[in-house]
Amino acid sequence: MGTPEFAVASLDALVKNGGNIVGVVTAPDKPAGRGMKLTESAVKKYAVEKGLNILQPEKLKNPAFIEELRSLKADLQIVVAFRMLPEIVWNMPPLGTVNVHGSLLPQYRGAAPINWAVINGEKETGVTTFQLQQEIDTGNILLQDRFPIGADETAGEVHDKMKEIGAQLLVKTVKGLVEHSIQAQPQSAIDPQLVIKHAPKIFTETCKIDWTKTAAEIHNLIRGLSPYPAAFTTMDNKLLKIFHSRKELTAHHPDSGQVLSDGKSYLKFSCQDGFIHVLDLQLEGKKRMLTEDFLRGYKPGALQ
Repeated sequence: MGTPEFAVASLDALVKNGGNIVGVVTAPDKPAGRGMKLTESAVKKYAVEKGLNILQPEKLKNPAFIEELRSLKADLQIVVAFRMLPEIVWNMPPLGTVNVHGSLLPQYRGAAPINWAVINGEKETGVTTFQLQQEIDTGNILLQDRFPIGADETAGEVHDKMKEIGAQLLVKTVKGLVEHSIQAQPQSAIDPQLVIKHAPKIFTETCKIDWTKTAAEIHNLIRGLSPYPAAFTTMDNKLLKIFHSRKELTAHHPDSGQVLSDGKSYLKFSCQDGFIHVLDLQLEGKKRMLTEDFLRGYKPGALQ
């Protein structure tokens, strides 16, 4: 059960390791683009290519879907980047339902674990496989795998690394469940002293840069929201999305949020303890481009 590209890596790993995939549950086709043409999810495209049995329910409690799911007689259900399941679904197979989550649970429960780990400046993250229960992301932990986050790595780069690590961890988890070699561990047993950080859905307000913050906080926000949905500010009354940045720590006089540029090689904004150099951007109405390319066609006089 999954929808985006992140879930394809896990499905592919199961197929390549000889898993008998009796069904693939994914989102219904949705109209997208200018022509509002019906678009298939990444998981559906892969499943079609591999000739797998596909289910696309509008509602997960629909009796016809429940009946069809039950008729597959699955031993185990796998959920990767899908929606919340009703108990009648997650409780159906004898081996239960396993979820692949993009954090080291119990840290970063929620919809955007990769983004928040980067936004909060974590040096490390990981993947957890766990047994689905009623409360979101709270089930017993099966396996975990951790890896470092580079100081300038974006959420997109962490995502691409994580989907492969998660796929391999899932294969190991499935084998362990079949062989009864995994001991599930309640999340409450991890560390009672642990301060839990959450990973709620990202809203527009989350993406707006506050230039009164430190360079480190702003740099982490930019990379934590890159490439999507992207941190933004305004310049010349236009929306400016920033995808890559560099910190410059220095005492300065300009007010926070002031724009400085030589009109050729750099564009930077003042913040609490220095400047944020914009390296990769997209001004409203224009294409995404590197700052040097952007400045070739942008008159420095327009910068305040």
